[in-house]
Amino acid sequence: MPSEAKILLVDDHEDTLYALESALAPLGYHLTRATSGEAALKEVLRGQVGLLLLDVRMPGVSGLDVVRYMRGVEQTQHIPVILLTGFGLDAELTAAAFRLGVADLVMKPIDPWSLRTKVRYLFDAHERAHALEREVRELRARLKDREDRDDRGARGHGHTGGRVVPAQRERTDDDALDDALDDVKGDVKGDVGDARDDARHDARDGANDRA
Repeated sequence: MPSEAKILLVDDHEDTLYALESALAPLGYHLTRATSGEAALKEVLRGQVGLLLLDVRMPGVSGLDVVRYMRGVEQTQHIPVILLTGFGLDAELTAAAFRLGVADLVMKPIDPWSLRTKVRYLFDAHERAHALEREVRELRARLKDREDRDDRGARGHGHTGGRVVPAQRERTDDDALDDALDDVKGDVKGDVGDARDDARHDARDGANDRA
């Protein structure tokens, strides 16, 4: 079943949006666009955004402003972001971006091959995280249903029959699931970090091959 998640492309210049769409089209992902920071925030809050490619400098709400808002909202705080800039990677911008958890900074004009590599790694890592989190939630719901049935049965018989009482077992199961979910999030953070390193290495190798 194909993913419903989409990649949001944000820039106030139509030619940049067209270049991004052309570069990413071979990946086959669902692409959508916004031409301002305000429009980007509205699109992100509608849901189903799995990756954001975002221009740093836009009129009104800047790219950094968008990321800062996203990191303060539970619904959007873990969406990976690639920032785009045509003004150079100065130390202040780089520090601000990585403090906000930005996955990567990309110079314009973009290198299509390198960008596809970064996007594929980051988008797929985010989708794996969501799939694992859904599995954990579904497992927790099934365990809760089972515990409720056991609880009703124990009350109906007036004893526990030597079994662990449901409330105790529920705490144990929830603790285990919480640990599993923490492991998932930790693995995904590692995936994103590895993806960033791999993308840079692959991009450098690709540039050497083309040279």
